[in-house]
Amino acid sequence: MLIIRLVIDTALSYFRTKLNGGSTMRSSSGTFPFRDNNGTVWLGFADWGTISRDNLLLCVHGHTRQGRDFKKLAEFIAAKFHTIGFDLAGHGKSGWLADKTDYSFETSMRHIDGLMDYRGISQIDWIGTFTGGILGMMFAARENSPVRRLILNDIGPFVSNAAIEQFISRIGSDVVLKNLESAITYFKDAYFANGIIDEADWSDFITRSINREVDGSYSLHYDPAILDELNTISGDLDLWDVYEKIECPVLVLRGKHSNMLSEGTAARMRQTGPKAQLIEFENCGHAPALTDPDQLTAISDWLSETEMVPEMEEVSIQNEETVKDQNVSEIKVKID
Repeated sequence: MLIIRLVIDTALSYFRTKLNGGSTMRSSSGTFPFRDNNGTVWLGFADWGTISRDNLLLCVHGHTRQGRDFKKLAEFIAAKFHTIGFDLAGHGKSGWLADKTDYSFETSMRHIDGLMDYRGISQIDWIGTFTGGILGMMFAARENSPVRRLILNDIGPFVSNAAIEQFISRIGSDVVLKNLESAITYFKDAYFANGIIDEADWSDFITRSINREVDGSYSLHYDPAILDELNTISGDLDLWDVYEKIECPVLVLRGKHSNMLSEGTAARMRQTGPKAQLIEFENCGHAPALTDPDQLTAISDWLSETEMVPEMEEVSIQNEETVKDQNVSEIKVKID
């Protein structure tokens, strides 16, 4: 079955490439197989925007969420950026791990390495919420990191154990959604801190977060076992040593009422390591949903302000000697 699925995905990718005028970029959405000693898991992604590889933004979600949460941001910057929303294992369109103990930051790092290899990516800008931001810091701290710029959405190198426990408690572990009404109530209660106001945004958020079952009930899109990964964190999460190794530009987004990214941690992030720029959003906590126009504009503006200008390549001219006339300021080139 795996071989058949791989052949089908490859064929679809080929025909989409042809329809796009021979572009080397892959399909607008899809899955790819990641194989290791624990077997094979299919990992999902979605694409938006220009097919240019020069401005490539990787969006990595937090626990219980998915890559399509970044749809509004991707559409907002589509004229200049190609955006990939990645589904971590156990979330969204990605498969669930057979070995539940394998849900970990290390596993997610390997999976993202697999995505970059599959897509032929060598350099990226990165935006991550919660888990996605933690992974982003780990990637950015690598020697010869592929991360050019890093945006951390309401997450930093220090998270108290109390904040993690509150998150787990708010999300719940045994969620029963008997009908659509109960699903709407659950999500608006569990994710109220995201600051979503527009009902259309709520509708999109909830629709992509649930699966309809044959009996008319609804299930969550993620593997409940992913929460066990957070339960394995003993004490506070402290990644200051990782953060201080980051050399690329960093933007920190913070919900004003967040308990996940404290004011003290955000302030310290501005003073140490990459000395991040900080933007706070009113009327939300953990984590800003990135659907509000002001939030989208802030991200777009920062990306424009920190846009990388390609360095001029040094040109070596053989058999030429540069001679400067002492009486004139111009440079003359004498060719033997």
